Amino acid sequence: MNRRLKRPRRGAVTLSVGLFMMAAMLALALLAPLVCRYDPLEQDLYAFLQPPGGAHPFGTDQLGRDMFSRVAYAARTDLRIMALAEIAPFVTGLFLGMLSGYYGGWVEWLVILATDAFIAFPYYLLVIVVAFATGAGAHGIYITFMLVGWLLYARVARGATASLRESEWLQAARMMGYSDMRVIWRELFPNVLPQAVVVLMTDMAGLLAIIVTLGYLGIGVTPPTPDWGAMIAEGQNFMTTAWWLSVIPGLMVVYTGIALSFIGDGLADIWN
Repeated sequence: MNRRLKRPRRGAVTLSVGLFMMAAMLALALLAPLVCRYDPLEQDLYAFLQPPGGAHPFGTDQLGRDMFSRVAYAARTDLRIMALAEIAPFVTGLFLGMLSGYYGGWVEWLVILATDAFIAFPYYLLVIVVAFATGAGAHGIYITFMLVGWLLYARVARGATASLRESEWLQAARMMGYSDMRVIWRELFPNVLPQAVVVLMTDMAGLLAIIVTLGYLGIGVTPPTPDWGAMIAEGQNFMTTAWWLSVIPGLMVVYTGIALSFIGDGLADIWN
C-alpha cells in the first residue's frame, strides 16, 4: 500500500519540477523580445569575445553579438520547430496504431510491415539523407519527421490497443450497439492517450537533439537565424579561449532535455 502511495507522490514532485523547468525555458523563449537588451544579429566588433558578466550576462561571440539574446532567440526557433514537427506524427501514429490494434488482421500487418521497414534503416542516417535531399532549413526537419516520426507512436498505440480489444468492457460496448469508431474514440482513446503522451515527452527530447545535430552539421536552421546547434559549431574553434560560446547553448539543450524527461517520468508514475 505504501508503494502505491509513494509512486504517485514521487511522480507529482517529478512532474512539478519538470513543468517548472520547462515553463522557465518557454518564458525565456516567448519573452525574448522583452527581456533581451540587444538584437541577436547586431554585431559590435569592439565587444567581441567578452566573457560573461556586466552588460552581457552570457558574454559575446566572435562578432560581438550578445550571447544571451542569441540563446533566447535560438530557444524560440528550436522549441517551435520541435513542437510543430511533433503534431502530425503524433496524430498519425496514434490513429494508425489504434486502428491496427483494434482491427488486427491485414490492417495490423500493414502497419507492422511499414514500421519494421523504416526501423531497418539507421534513424540518424535517414534524417541526414532526407535533410540533404530537401535542403537546409526547418522544412527539411518537418518533412523528415513526418516520414519517420509516427512509427514510435503507432507501435505504442497498437500494443496498448491490442491488449485491450478483448476486454469485457469493450465487448459490452459492442453489444450495446456502439460503432467501431465510437468504441475506439470514446472507450479506447482515453486509455491509450496517457501512454502516448509519456512517449511524446521522450520523443520531443530526441527530436530536439536531432534539430541541434542538424544545425551543428550546417543542414538545419539556416543562418543568420539563431540556433543552438549552429552556435555550438561556431564556438568549437574558441573552446580554449571562449568556452561560453559552445558550453552555454549546449547547457540549454541539456536543460530542456532534462525538463522533458522529468515531465514524462512524472506523468508515467502518476498514470501508472
